[in-house]
Amino acid sequence: MAGLFIDVELTDEARDDSELAQKLEEVCPVDIFSAKNGRTEVVEGNLDECVLCELCVKAAPPGAVRVVKLYDDGAALER
Repeated sequence: MAGLFIDVELTDEARDDSELAQKLEEVCPVDIFSAKNGRTEVVEGNLDECVLCELCVKAAPPGAVRVVKLYDDGAALER
């Protein structure tokens, strides 16, 4: 489920990468990502806290993480 303002999309590879899960959990200033059981989980209750800092996009391999702006016709922050 998406937040009111943004949605975060992860590839299956990103979800299953335990190292990336830790990295995303560390870099996100508003705790959108959680590393649980070696997987990356999105904390949906925190999605609307996103400040569009792009730290998650920059920390992940190209194409692994997309931050979709629901208020801007689906414009996305991605690499």
